[in-house]
Amino acid sequence: MHLLHVVGARPNFMKVAPVIRAFRDRSDIEQTLVHTGQHYDPNLSDIFFEQLEIPRPDVSLEVGSGSHAKQTAEIMIRFEETVLEHKPDWVMVYGDINSTVAAALVAAKLGIKVAHVEAGLRSFDREMPEELNRLVTDQLSDLLLTTSPEAEQNLANEGVPGEKVHFVGNVMIDTVRYLVDKATMPRVPGLDGEYSLLTMHRPSNVDVPETLTRIIAALKDISQQIPIVFPIHPRTKSRIEALDANVLDTPNIIVLEPVGYLESLALQKHAKFVMTDSGGLQEETTALGVPCLTIRENTERPITVTEGTNTLVGTDMDHLRAEVNKILAGDGKAGRIPEKWDGHAAERIVGVLTTV
Repeated sequence: MHLLHVVGARPNFMKVAPVIRAFRDRSDIEQTLVHTGQHYDPNLSDIFFEQLEIPRPDVSLEVGSGSHAKQTAEIMIRFEETVLEHKPDWVMVYGDINSTVAAALVAAKLGIKVAHVEAGLRSFDREMPEELNRLVTDQLSDLLLTTSPEAEQNLANEGVPGEKVHFVGNVMIDTVRYLVDKATMPRVPGLDGEYSLLTMHRPSNVDVPETLTRIIAALKDISQQIPIVFPIHPRTKSRIEALDANVLDTPNIIVLEPVGYLESLALQKHAKFVMTDSGGLQEETTALGVPCLTIRENTERPITVTEGTNTLVGTDMDHLRAEVNKILAGDGKAGRIPEKWDGHAAERIVGVLTTV
């Protein structure tokens, strides 16, 4: 059996790595790793692949950035050539980026079976491009590999036959558990003692000046109670600079350049709490038992709220301030580890794919 894995951005590598490792010892399985190049990331160095224990991609499509339509179309054009050359039995797609839906469309039209890792997640917000990618990918997939029971229910509600759906657990947590002991703190100038961690990049937060201004005001208040470590996304940095909001010069907000995965993991592990609009960090903080305050109105990962350490605060900054005060008073959300977030999701995926 020949598996062709498709990734397009750094978080996809965290998802594909345990799956590649789990299949590696099977002499009857051939694996090809395709990187569409949807996102350029200078952190994809040799050490990155060594830490994940996976080879560099066999195929790099080098698509680059562009509008959603242009990028998706370019991926489809280049990926079709790859599929025709390699003739895989399965195309395995991960997450919810444009590369995911583009590869699923190509494979389905060529009659190649599609397996979607992280299927069934829903924010129910169709203004999010990722939500549209999830919906289309799941309708095209032959195997839908889910992270949580509510993802199974979402698929059932959309008419996906139950025999296609398999609850395997969360491969992102496989990677967290595999690497957490190797995670090392980056250098954080001036940090001495407790801190909170902030990441923020979603257009709904950083592209709307009124929203970004309110968030910055709240962050300045919070920084007077506890230092904020802020590895800043380039887009977010440019939006803040355009506001002339001088948050980048606030004494207790420590701005860092973007950090690698192991450094991010260490920053989360040792933080008093995390403030974020990232989907992945909602899951990772739940796995690490660290309170997470999500600056979004919805989440496609509700299990991190119902069972984990995550609290949705939306863009209500009074809510954010109140939750920070609760955490600092010792009343932070403890949560528990969801079912099958045990580091063995990839092994269950092997079991499914080798028996269908």
